[in-house]
Amino acid sequence: MRNLKNILKNLTIIKTYGKTNMSINKINFDSRKVSSNDVFVAQKGLQFDGHNYIETAIEKGATVIIFEDKNCKINSDVTFIQVEDTDKALAIIASNYYDNPSEKLELIGITGTNGKTTIATLLYNLFKKAGFKVGLLSTVIIKIDEQEIEATHTTPDSLSLNKYLAKMVENGVSHCFMEVSSHGIHQQRTTGLHFRGGVFTNLTHDHLDYHKTFAEYRDVKKKFFDELPKSAFALVNVDDKNGEVMLQNTKATKLTYALKTMADYKARVLENQLSGLLLRINNKEVWSKLIGSFNAYNLTAIFAVATELNLEELETLRLISELNSVSGRFQYTVSKSGITAIVDYAHTPDALKNVLETINDIKVNGNKVITVVGCGGDRDKSKRPKMGHIASQLSDQTIFTSDNPRTEDADAIIEDIEKGVKKENEGKTLSITNRRQAIKTACKLAKKGDILLIAGKGHEDYQIIGTEKTDFDDFKIVSELMR
Repeated sequence: MRNLKNILKNLTIIKTYGKTNMSINKINFDSRKVSSNDVFVAQKGLQFDGHNYIETAIEKGATVIIFEDKNCKINSDVTFIQVEDTDKALAIIASNYYDNPSEKLELIGITGTNGKTTIATLLYNLFKKAGFKVGLLSTVIIKIDEQEIEATHTTPDSLSLNKYLAKMVENGVSHCFMEVSSHGIHQQRTTGLHFRGGVFTNLTHDHLDYHKTFAEYRDVKKKFFDELPKSAFALVNVDDKNGEVMLQNTKATKLTYALKTMADYKARVLENQLSGLLLRINNKEVWSKLIGSFNAYNLTAIFAVATELNLEELETLRLISELNSVSGRFQYTVSKSGITAIVDYAHTPDALKNVLETINDIKVNGNKVITVVGCGGDRDKSKRPKMGHIASQLSDQTIFTSDNPRTEDADAIIEDIEKGVKKENEGKTLSITNRRQAIKTACKLAKKGDILLIAGKGHEDYQIIGTEKTDFDDFKIVSELMR
């Protein structure tokens, strides 16, 4: 039980109806989960408005209602608290309810279009190797030191976030690395969290089904840095023109990293092979098992964060050399017949371009690049032709297929992708709707020395067709087929 007055700390309240000096049980934003003495927060979601479920919550035992709609009907039997924004209110009271766990951790947030999962996961692995108890909040998985929990969102809701962070504190975790999505920032899920540092990777075409314009998408990311405290650091990739934008209004210590321009953390690729990368970071050389210039950026960011968190530079470089690629991020296998298959999460035009340019840099002349790619349904449609153009331009053979079509028609999605193919590249493309069949065809087309790229789903071990989720793992499937 908690005292209501205590969990309302730092919350801007418009009006209170009823008493606040009372004990409450739990906080809920889903009326179905409400029980006796709970607080119910009426959020205005994309699909449902919590204000429509206030009476249900009261019937189930809620004694406190937090709301924002001025037309809300007040019930004198319970306490009603009016706020301007219930998303923000939920984040603040969730932090207070769990005794502000983010203040007791070195919490690092990583945001940007590409690279979030790789940087967060590799930082988790590096700090584990360095002997720390570490937490991870990522698209792929949530880790509380050794304990693993399945992830459902890139950035969980603010109630779950604080619950996970509180468990980390309880288990003696000292550092936590967290992916921060634009949806999470926009929906105030990270409000009230105390970040020790923030990292900006890059900004490219994605989520325009949600944010509508690129400027809005950029400004939502910027908000994360605007809200960092003076005690934090803001580390940005200044090879991306949006890097400097992120730093404009931040109170945090401003830090930069880059491969092409002057920066606080400067790296240079000395060798780029299928076996790995030789990098020079701040005039110190390191060999990594990771591949490609995009991973050179990721590793530079990792080196910078570790240094800012007081790890010794040479020890950090030694640990970087031991890191392996993240599941579904440039994850590769080589068949007995000498065909290399790479599975990557590249689901944006820029990510696909980066991966294909890397493959073309490391392939031997005369060998082919065969790409299998699709686009998700019920998501940003404007990127589909761009994906089609990039895949067909940078591959010797491209097979367009389904990704997670969800409630859209898979063939219609493929038609959208095909619209981006230039006339001179039409002869190098095939369309096979069944994803397994597409991967099988790519394997049959490949010869010794060729490189297959299966893009778009990466770590996902499922496919969503309609509303049905079935088992589907690109890496397992291509490994079986190549055997």
